[in-house]
Amino acid sequence: MNLFADMRVAVIAALDQMVAEGALPAGLDMSNVAVEPPRDALHGDMATNAAMVLAKPAGVKPRDIADALAAKLAADGRIVAAEVAGPGFLNLRLAPSVWADVTRAALAEGVEYGRSGLGRGVKVNVEYVSANPTGPMHVGHTRGAVFGDALASLLAFAGYEVTREYYINDGGAQVNVLARSAYERYREANGLEPEIREGLYPGDYLIPVGEALKAKYGASLLERPEAEWLAEVREFATAAMMEMIRGDLALLNVKMDVYSSEKALYGTGKIEAALAQLKAQGLIYEGVLEPPKGKLPEDWEEREQTLFRSTAFGDDVDRPVQKSDGSWTYFAPDIAYHFDKVERGFDMLIDVFGADHGGYVKRMKAAVAALSNNRVPLDIKLIQLVKLFKNGEPFKMSKRAGTFVTLRDVVEQAGADVTRFHMLTRKNDAPLDFDFDKVLEQSKDNPVFYVQYAHARVRSVLRKAAEQGVDVTPAALARADLSGNTHEAELALAKKIAEWPRQVEIAARANEPHRVAFFLYEIASDLHALWNRGNDEAQLRFVQENSDITAAKIALASACAVVISAGLGILGVTPAEEMR
Repeated sequence: MNLFADMRVAVIAALDQMVAEGALPAGLDMSNVAVEPPRDALHGDMATNAAMVLAKPAGVKPRDIADALAAKLAADGRIVAAEVAGPGFLNLRLAPSVWADVTRAALAEGVEYGRSGLGRGVKVNVEYVSANPTGPMHVGHTRGAVFGDALASLLAFAGYEVTREYYINDGGAQVNVLARSAYERYREANGLEPEIREGLYPGDYLIPVGEALKAKYGASLLERPEAEWLAEVREFATAAMMEMIRGDLALLNVKMDVYSSEKALYGTGKIEAALAQLKAQGLIYEGVLEPPKGKLPEDWEEREQTLFRSTAFGDDVDRPVQKSDGSWTYFAPDIAYHFDKVERGFDMLIDVFGADHGGYVKRMKAAVAALSNNRVPLDIKLIQLVKLFKNGEPFKMSKRAGTFVTLRDVVEQAGADVTRFHMLTRKNDAPLDFDFDKVLEQSKDNPVFYVQYAHARVRSVLRKAAEQGVDVTPAALARADLSGNTHEAELALAKKIAEWPRQVEIAARANEPHRVAFFLYEIASDLHALWNRGNDEAQLRFVQENSDITAAKIALASACAVVISAGLGILGVTPAEEMR
């Protein structure tokens, strides 16, 4: 049940009647007609902008449309009042029975309540994490992993066919650096002093890799030149790093559907095929780029390169795909990888990148637009930095220095559930502070605690009611007489439950899973408010002497818990049964 969608259907039906009667002209575009909560709850339960968006194309005053629409809607038994406000806004007040129906729907559907068909038939690829396979994941990767995983779950809940994908950056120079770093640990395992020169990865995490190399090769690599051992060690070390990364992701309960390799694009004709597709459209040419603005890099030279005409799709400058020496730029395999995703039949692509990839957005969108003939949209979500604090002091992290704070460090101290929820308490493009003391604090100021506490409170009251002989199964609670749940605090909670399906679709359309976390905090606040009112007003307490009244009260609370559980499921967080 999606009450807001249902009421929009009623509004559209009334408008169609007005068209049939000649009060409105035929052929009006009603796609922008919306039904949503009013800005001020005092104005009603819902509001529609129908008159305001249709007035100009219809050539009718908005107030006249609103008056006629209000008269039509007055015949709907769910609507007790349709009031025109201002120049033509229409506020709706719903019958108390509507909120009882919402409660019953949530109980009947369980955690499926709010699931949408918005994305039915649409195949979406969500690529996230994609950390270089050069070491364990750090706290910055953690935020991207949580965001991408929650977004994928949100889209699946909204009906999309979702593929979770990790792109292994194993084709660039960084994996050669990894191989040389691992080789030094291999030398160390053979009793030699490692030479961790500047530019290599100094972290201790490579010591086990060196020992594993010794176990496989003994001392046989020591006398061989780099040209002979580099490829073998690179493959071995990359595999070891990916095993470590998979283990890190498992700590966060992140599981990918597909792992794609950059290296697999080289020497297979895939890069050439993607560029041939662009060339056939006249988008690949030989040319010389203008020098970059500002101070010229020391290695810049005016030379002819193979360029992609990305400016034809909104980019600032055309982008090189092949250097003058014939080697590919970093952009070329990325084009090929996204061409592969288009060829796999996805209808929408989402990339989750670190904030340092901001300059890559326009060129990547241009490539996908060209490769798909503007059929497949690409949304790129940039993940801002995480500032880590403990005991009031900031943590420093640097992969090269070997002193970075790992994902494992964070999860082992804060727990997977706390980590996941807190990483979604800010929009992805806003910086986020992660303070170990605050995220574990038991207070209203800690969103994850506050939401979990709400769910645990409901579970507690259900156990108490069951001990008194009340049937607390969802089916039994849905049969309860809910007509007595009319207090403003009870209605506020029921109205918030009604908003959940709408919020799912809003969040899914925007690709913004943080909206789910925000909504959970709001509904938890309404539950806590009702609970606290019960401390002073006995008639609002969930467990009453009369078992029928108890059933009605806890039906509402249980419906709230259904929404919290569904929302936490999207975020990848396990609902708390009790607080300890």
